[in-house]
Amino acid sequence: MTVPVSRRVQRVKPSPTLAVTARAARLKAQGKDVIGLGAGEPDFDTPAPIAEAGMEAIRRGATRYTHVEGIDELKDAIAAKFERDNGLRYERSQILVSSGAKQTLYNLCMAVLDPGDEAIIPAPYWVSYPDMVLLADGLPVMPLAGMAQGYKITPRQLAAAITPKTRLFLLNSPCNPTGAVYTRAELRGLGEVLLEHPRILIGTDDMYEKIYWGAEPFTSLLTAVPELYPRTVTINGVSKAYAMTGWRIGYCGGPRELIAAMSTIQGQSTSNACSISQRAALAALSGEQRCVAQMNAAFKERRDFVVRALNALPGISCLPGDGTFYAFAEVSRAMAALHCRDDNEFAELLLNEAGVAVVPGSGFGAPNHMRLSFACSLETLEKALQRIARILLERVAA
Repeated sequence: MTVPVSRRVQRVKPSPTLAVTARAARLKAQGKDVIGLGAGEPDFDTPAPIAEAGMEAIRRGATRYTHVEGIDELKDAIAAKFERDNGLRYERSQILVSSGAKQTLYNLCMAVLDPGDEAIIPAPYWVSYPDMVLLADGLPVMPLAGMAQGYKITPRQLAAAITPKTRLFLLNSPCNPTGAVYTRAELRGLGEVLLEHPRILIGTDDMYEKIYWGAEPFTSLLTAVPELYPRTVTINGVSKAYAMTGWRIGYCGGPRELIAAMSTIQGQSTSNACSISQRAALAALSGEQRCVAQMNAAFKERRDFVVRALNALPGISCLPGDGTFYAFAEVSRAMAALHCRDDNEFAELLLNEAGVAVVPGSGFGAPNHMRLSFACSLETLEKALQRIARILLERVAA
């Protein structure tokens, strides 16, 4: 008997990044020699002072429900971070702590989208954005920014994508999967378009803010265009910068009315984020930040190696991103030489013949690409790139 499920859930698909990671794990469990470059998860341990804060919370009995929105001490630390790093001022009532930034984004979509509302999501995009919009009964609109424009949409593209139904604009910088980062001037250009459309709400996903090597200081959209403050939710978290993926803490700052609506959604789904994780996040945001700089330096070294190695391979081109721990490579010529119909078949070939798991670019709205995570050791990356090189040099260059 087939169990019926809602039309809503039938509109969405499982996360391709999680699917690739799970498949690689299954193959490893079967004894296969597989290198997984799918997951966006730092290989570093959570810094000891942060982990100790979590353990101390357990010892002190901080294991009960908290306010849905998060503990006051953590909200104060988040407000201090926003002001210190981004020049943004928020009061406690303007801050929401969630079980990861993914929940923050889901709360936002559910709180503001009605059936038929459109959400503009620049492609390449993080895989979950369009499906979150679909789950909220909205319609994703995805203007594509290709390699020739550095994977960043232009003000003209944004303006062309706006219709009377546009309700939400989601921007991710530094961008997963490309590593592209919008400059202050580029953000100002997008902001000028948004200022002409006061009905559009904005969500900025700054999760990779601290994993950044650009020529100018990191700039959030609201820092570049403060006039958008009354309708922008700025989203961040501790997962990537502090190697705290499993602790599941995301947060945001925004207009009181929006934050209250998002809190209502959260209150009827998960309620508060983990009380122990909140104490650890407080230590992360309030403590000394040397650990962030150390991990960031390692990520840059890995990025430089991976981009150089990819561009040395036949049929592959890769731009050096200014942030995140991903390389996004254009592989259409390699696909053609290997007689692969699409990037999914190309990724399957690399998994089966090279023992390297990557994520196909089509999952990010950019066919003919692949995403590699370099959130693993240089030794592992060297081995993975050698395996890919062996396949390509034997069969593409021949």
